[in-house]
Amino acid sequence: MDSNSAHSPVFLVFPPEITVSKLQSPEFIATTYESSGPFPKSLTTKMKTLGAIQILFGLLNFSFGVVFLFTLENPYPRFPFIFISGYPFWSSVLFINSGAFLVALERKPTGSLVKTTQAMNSLSALAATAGIILIALGLVLDQNYFCGHEDTNGRCWAINTLFIGILIMLMAFSVIELFISLSFSILKRCFYCCNCDWC
Repeated sequence: MDSNSAHSPVFLVFPPEITVSKLQSPEFIATTYESSGPFPKSLTTKMKTLGAIQILFGLLNFSFGVVFLFTLENPYPRFPFIFISGYPFWSSVLFINSGAFLVALERKPTGSLVKTTQAMNSLSALAATAGIILIALGLVLDQNYFCGHEDTNGRCWAINTLFIGILIMLMAFSVIELFISLSFSILKRCFYCCNCDWC
């Protein structure tokens, strides 16, 4: 052999736990781990987070409805339009239920729970769409709700600004709820369960 084809030695450095006898053992045991559920980890995290957001938006809608409950005072002859429609109350029930079903689906996925979650999110998407329309209508009908019944300017415009701000917050919650609900109601079976036959 000439010097060009000579092999140079290779040194392997092992941690102290690994010995040569373990490396030369003919029996290697391979262990596979099953995932805890049929959903990928990133989807599980999204489902839990977005379900909690839906529950939070439902609670906030309800609390704004309670605020509107106290707007029937003298010189104001009626409740605001959005309160009369009942949107803050029935939307909060739908949003809280769809969020709770989404969190429950993340914890224990079954076929009936997948279908129920899709149905609840479809209803929430319809409620959010109706809410956007009702709030836009409320903004038009009630833009001078407080100031139209009272001549004093100082307190009136501040309260009217607060009222419009609450309606805008409800509108923002409805738009975000619409996107969350649509993302879990329109998408097909493979989104919910990668390898399930019961959908």
